Amino acid sequence: MDTLFDTERLVRLQDEKVAHWHTQPVAVEVPDGFEARALHNHAFNFQLWHEEDQARDPAADANVIARVKRAIDGLNQKRNDAMERMDEWVLSALAAGGVQADGRQPLHSETVGSIVDRLSILALRIYHMHEQTERTDADEAHRATCAAKLAVLREQRADLAEALRLLEADLRAGRKRFKVYRQMKMYNDP
Repeated sequence: MDTLFDTERLVRLQDEKVAHWHTQPVAVEVPDGFEARALHNHAFNFQLWHEEDQARDPAADANVIARVKRAIDGLNQKRNDAMERMDEWVLSALAAGGVQADGRQPLHSETVGSIVDRLSILALRIYHMHEQTERTDADEAHRATCAAKLAVLREQRADLAEALRLLEADLRAGRKRFKVYRQMKMYNDP
């Protein structure tokens, strides 16, 4: 079985989408394939980030905060659903490739979808921390502190991406298994 997905490409696409969505509307299409599912999840994280910014605005009144909170709940539901769809796709692709977990392989406690979700959030943190390093209205101490934080964020992402790459290889080889862990989130769903 060939690779299920290309982790390096996925990280690049997350960075590209963050930059793109800061200038163009976020397009969330019905996902088909793993990469599309990962970007679907990423779009919800992008929207969540910016909704949360509105809630943190000191000038936001109670009506704005209530509206934003409801929007955040809906986006969180979609984000969690998107993580589960990534996991379902991976398990289906493994089964289609003849890789069946029989319970003897070690269970990996974090799912592929949850790792991709964490990479998505890191892409957002990196983008916004990088913005801080270039602020002309902030002093050099602020920019230097942010540059140091940016280096840590990049290292964390490289480590997490490597962990995902290794997990993907272990899953394909049948050395590890995971389960779809339903989040059971019900953010204002009927």
